[in-house]
Amino acid sequence: MRNTHFKKRQSRTRHRLGTHGTRPRLSVFRSGKHIYAQVIDDTQALTVASASTAEKETSGKGYNVEAASQVGKKIAERALAKGVKQVMFDRGGYIYHGRVKALAEAARASGLEF
Repeated sequence: MRNTHFKKRQSRTRHRLGTHGTRPRLSVFRSGKHIYAQVIDDTQALTVASASTAEKETSGKGYNVEAASQVGKKIAERALAKGVKQVMFDRGGYIYHGRVKALAEAARASGLEF
């Protein structure tokens, strides 16, 4: 039951974004131990940049707000290096709170435009 509600929220969010190729989307996945972010170009079905707390160079715990803000900074740096400045934020069914919010605000502060 819980998973079906999540999938409904996720599809509703993606539908509102309208993945028709105007801008790449910054997709967030949150697990119990880590948080992952990808910049995806839907027209070419290509991942432009990615970052997560599961990478070797990250330190500390991977499931708190500080780690999520580090991932936001990393994804912004990597996307800007690839030439992507404007993205659509795909929260993926998660509420805009806590780790998801910290990731988004850190990415904005590092130069990505939502």
